[in-house]
Amino acid sequence: MTLTPSSLELRSIAENAARTAGAYLKGVFRGDMTIDHKRDRHDLVTEHDRASEEIIVPLLLEGAPGSRIVGEEGGVRGGSGPVTWYIDPIDGTSNFAQGLAFFCVVVAAEVEGEIVAGVVYDPIADRLFAASDEGAFLDGESLVTGPALPAEAATLITGFPTARDLEADGPAALAEFGSLVDTFSSVRRTGSGALSIAHVAAGWTDSALGSSVNPWDVAASMLILLRAGGDYRPLWYDEAPTGGAHLAPGYVALRAGAEYPVLDEVSRAIVARRRG
Repeated sequence: MTLTPSSLELRSIAENAARTAGAYLKGVFRGDMTIDHKRDRHDLVTEHDRASEEIIVPLLLEGAPGSRIVGEEGGVRGGSGPVTWYIDPIDGTSNFAQGLAFFCVVVAAEVEGEIVAGVVYDPIADRLFAASDEGAFLDGESLVTGPALPAEAATLITGFPTARDLEADGPAALAEFGSLVDTFSSVRRTGSGALSIAHVAAGWTDSALGSSVNPWDVAASMLILLRAGGDYRPLWYDEAPTGGAHLAPGYVALRAGAEYPVLDEVSRAIVARRRG
């Protein structure tokens, strides 16, 4: 019988894997690299994405034998044990490929459909965000997101509208983006959803909106935000969703007590369009 590691043990395994991959990425950052495209010119991948994932996977399987791995680059592999890992070897590949220091390594552990441990590691800043049943942590110290600022003083991080949003939604997406720019003190497009949500958890920004994400993008940072006392609202485009919030294709992430009616209106409009 395979024993399921505790949440704390899974967090420790994830931290080791993320730090090891992060050390590799820091060493090759801003060096020569081969850049390919997956779906289109907006969706980059480098040899370092693949190399980073191949560093992470053996460490996870060593720490939790029989685990199932769901990775952005390698797809689904591994065994059928009680632990499923969601990994993004470089969240923010476009930034990494272009020399912008806003990217991260993401590792999250799921047990019985629930995310129980997660790590987001920023290798350039050397900041490790983590969460488990024990709480949320930044570089090993307890992390509490704190109260949100009012909209006129607050910052929103978002990738919306993406090129695909513009193709699907047309002028409506631009109008909604304009309303967000008009409402918040500042709106930033940073290029890494996982690191953006982690910054909300740290209290370095007040909110984040994502309209097209995968589980490996958000599973770890969602848990970090929730354990830090923030609010994670999944955006479901299926009227009968199943599974945990990390499986939703969109999200709104907020510091404690945030009330942003315009952000709520925009997120509802996105959901309504996706449901068609």
